[in-house]
Amino acid sequence: MTGQRHRALLLGCMASLLTACVQGPRPLYYWGGYQTAVYDHFKAEGGPEKNIALLEKDREAARSKGLPLPPGYHAHLGMLYAETGQMERFVEEVQTEKAQFPESGPYMDFLMRNLKP
Repeated sequence: MTGQRHRALLLGCMASLLTACVQGPRPLYYWGGYQTAVYDHFKAEGGPEKNIALLEKDREAARSKGLPLPPGYHAHLGMLYAETGQMERFVEEVQTEKAQFPESGPYMDFLMRNLKP
């Protein structure tokens, strides 16, 4: 009986190891439609309001999945807010970008100095 128990235990351990390996790595960031929004923005398609709506929707999806947004996301959203004259939202997004990615600080400071209403 001990041989069968040992074999069953070994098979159980192997099965758990295999199922643990099936799950892929968790993504580092939630990209959503960010890349499409940036591409559309530079092609001048859809206007800033459409891109703001898309990015805000993706922000909520990222929150619900518990994933952070990628570098540049908040800066781009802030620039879109600036295009629509929502300067308070612009400052909010740029400060969020700077807090999440400190290496972007000098550029975010540059944007805040040069994008005044």
